[in-house]
Amino acid sequence: MSNEAWLVFGLGNPGPKYETTRHNIGQMVVSELASRVGSTLTRTKLRSHVGTGRLSAGRVPGLPGPRVVLATSTGYMNESGGPVRALADFYGITTDRIIAVHDDVDLPFDAIRAKLGGGEGGHNGLRSMTSVLGTKSYLRVRAGVGRPPGRQDTADYVLRPFSKDERTTLPIFISDLADAVEELIINGLTDMQQKFHSR
Repeated sequence: MSNEAWLVFGLGNPGPKYETTRHNIGQMVVSELASRVGSTLTRTKLRSHVGTGRLSAGRVPGLPGPRVVLATSTGYMNESGGPVRALADFYGITTDRIIAVHDDVDLPFDAIRAKLGGGEGGHNGLRSMTSVLGTKSYLRVRAGVGRPPGRQDTADYVLRPFSKDERTTLPIFISDLADAVEELIINGLTDMQQKFHSR
């Protein structure tokens, strides 16, 4: 298959127990993107739920936007690398066209940042991806979920649902994150950073 496709992988854990937690915001964003391209995430043999489509806007007016493979893992966060590698191999996607969407406790809630490469910041999903891909040179869209209050354990904090106040604006945040992913794919990292890092 053509290398023109992008892989957008939403990090998270499987099952209803985790689907509304902070750690799964990446999966929420991928679901939003699937809805936008008119696709349904379907379970595959690649240990992932996958949907494909084209973004509605492209660089050239009148032509379809970039092709995207949207995916979430059927396994746990610390096993994310295997499904990402399998998807990239199956769809012929190079590492520089892989985007990991994930929660980040080092950013305040509602903040959006993106970067190419860098460390994993203790994030087990990113650590697994780096290990299996053999490189840090993939794109990350970081969704701020804030620091845990008081002395609450970070692992416990990210595995809890968003607070009542956060839930009131969460749909807008997820929509903004999906916008950021689209901007990153269509116009590149620098343009996306200029547009969303100033929020």
